[in-house]
Amino acid sequence: MNADPARGGSAGSGQTTGTSPAATSEYPAAAVRAPVDPDPTGRRLLILSFTALGVVYGDIGTSPLYAIKECFKPLYGLTVTPDNVYGVLSLIVWSLISVVTVKYVGYILRADNKGEGGVLALLALVLQRTAGRSAPRQRAILIMLGLFGGAFLYGDGIITPAISVLGAVEGLEVAAPALPQEAIIGIAAAIIFTLFYFQDHGTAKVGGTFGWIMLAWFISIAALGVHGITLHPDILLSFSPTWGVKFFLAHPMASFMVLGAVVLVVTGGEALYADMGHFGPRPIRVVWLGMVLPALLLNYMGQGALLLSDPAAVDNPFFLLVPEWYLAPMLVIATLAAIVASQALISGAFSLTHQAVQLGYSPRVTIVHTSKDEAGQIYIPEVNKLLMVGTLLLVFGFGSSTALGGAYGVAVTGTMAITTVLFCAIAGERFGWTPWQVGAFFAFFLSIDLALFTANLLKLLTGGWVPIVIAIAVFTLMTTWKRGRAHLRTILLERTLPVGEFIQSLERSKVVRVPGTAIFMTSESEGTPVVLLHHLKHNKVLHQQVILLSVIVRAEPEVPASERVEVEDLSSGIYRVRAYYGFMQTPNVEEIRARCAEAGVKARRMETTYYLGREQLIPMGREGMARWRKRLFAVMSRNARSATQYFGIPPGRVVELGAQIEF
Repeated sequence: MNADPARGGSAGSGQTTGTSPAATSEYPAAAVRAPVDPDPTGRRLLILSFTALGVVYGDIGTSPLYAIKECFKPLYGLTVTPDNVYGVLSLIVWSLISVVTVKYVGYILRADNKGEGGVLALLALVLQRTAGRSAPRQRAILIMLGLFGGAFLYGDGIITPAISVLGAVEGLEVAAPALPQEAIIGIAAAIIFTLFYFQDHGTAKVGGTFGWIMLAWFISIAALGVHGITLHPDILLSFSPTWGVKFFLAHPMASFMVLGAVVLVVTGGEALYADMGHFGPRPIRVVWLGMVLPALLLNYMGQGALLLSDPAAVDNPFFLLVPEWYLAPMLVIATLAAIVASQALISGAFSLTHQAVQLGYSPRVTIVHTSKDEAGQIYIPEVNKLLMVGTLLLVFGFGSSTALGGAYGVAVTGTMAITTVLFCAIAGERFGWTPWQVGAFFAFFLSIDLALFTANLLKLLTGGWVPIVIAIAVFTLMTTWKRGRAHLRTILLERTLPVGEFIQSLERSKVVRVPGTAIFMTSESEGTPVVLLHHLKHNKVLHQQVILLSVIVRAEPEVPASERVEVEDLSSGIYRVRAYYGFMQTPNVEEIRARCAEAGVKARRMETTYYLGREQLIPMGREGMARWRKRLFAVMSRNARSATQYFGIPPGRVVELGAQIEF
């Protein structure tokens, strides 16, 4: 993906402000993070595991707040009988084991893209494997699936803060029964607003506390689970999968519908994969198997035992399991854990947007680096505002975690199914799997994913439409931007001139050459940039040294500094420079200029002028793409952030040349 022809920027264009690494090290806007140790031991493993506990497991860790309550909601028509409790718990246990433990922890974590995880990183890995193959239809399908997987995560990012915070605050219904529902909604909304309001401070300052919060949370829910199990030790029988089978046979339709609630216990499984790049797979596996999974299983068993002893506790089994003396502290811990869960999804949405921008599926946005040490800690105000508004609308519109349960699940299961498909697309070449092995994995796990997804579609009218509408909207925006850029590139290519012809024409015309260096930003790594032709047409002069700069984003997370710049001498003082970045990096022209000097092309900072193109787009006809898409693309292009700050260009050294383009 090269520079954006419509805006003189790059496919990865954004606006970098705030406490950017660019202000704290020599070339850090593109600084490559130190690679995570793939096999840490001792103290290093302990530190990474503790940090992972606070970042990765907030979403899946807070599911006990509402999951079992959702399984017995009146809609499913299930009474709280021993057989039904055993059956539901059996489904929960084996969902955690098969989906999270076996699929994600056992297999998906192995599919890293140079250490990075997540659905878009996996898509980039798939595209590397399919590049150059004669399978355009397969490639198009995989791209669409990957984009939908990313789009679904935005829906998850809006719903998770709402349902997690509401689920925690609803503990007040137990602690203070007289408190009106409106007050609970107001408290939840205030917490969510505060959470989003302070996002620009970044997670670096509060990240150290996340681990302690989640440690207290998992210890507490495990202890509560043990306390509940003592009420009815026979609940441990639900570990047997036969109870789940009996449950399905006894209630064929109801059990299938209950899968839409059971999926709540595996939400956050995708986060294990998405956050792999920060910690590596080993700490994630250690924490899951050593603490998170046992704590979750104990708590679910404890809630089930409570239901066997007191079926009326189904109204809020989590908080009714808490002893009265510990209710107030548990409310505080649960609320803090819900905030951690929300933070993980919000940060994930920021990271996903950054990747989409770099891969050419989103216009430039304001990217604020909130840590001088961690390149991955970013804040995007545009995304933050949209998430905040969407989350608050859900809180006020649905009013309870039970009502929101209908909206939750579709996005998660959709992403899980897409991850399975993309993983299978690379399993043969990446791991040397035989077609039989790939087929077995695909059939087994996709059948589970689709069963969970289909069960959630039954909740379409009760809230399931929310993540689908969000996903369709995001998918439309991403594909419109990609197709619009491709169509605009085709138009601009028709206006370019082969660089050889340009140099010959330059030598014949004896254009006046003035001292200094001109850097022309261009999307094409071949030919003469349109902005250069416009400059010559209007100004009739050219600098003694000219650099044609193309920023190219590779389908990999990070490009080492040693591979950053490629310089080609075109003669007559004109150089072609190709700068390579990964989709997790932010380009910086000052770094590029310095690396050009190392390659022999020296340009003094105060004697260098940067030329950018700024085109006004006029939608015409239906050629290339639908008229409505052209209008949408034009609106997105007008609202894209300036390339000047994103590339780290000194504002006083920029010249923009405008033109109208009918497309």
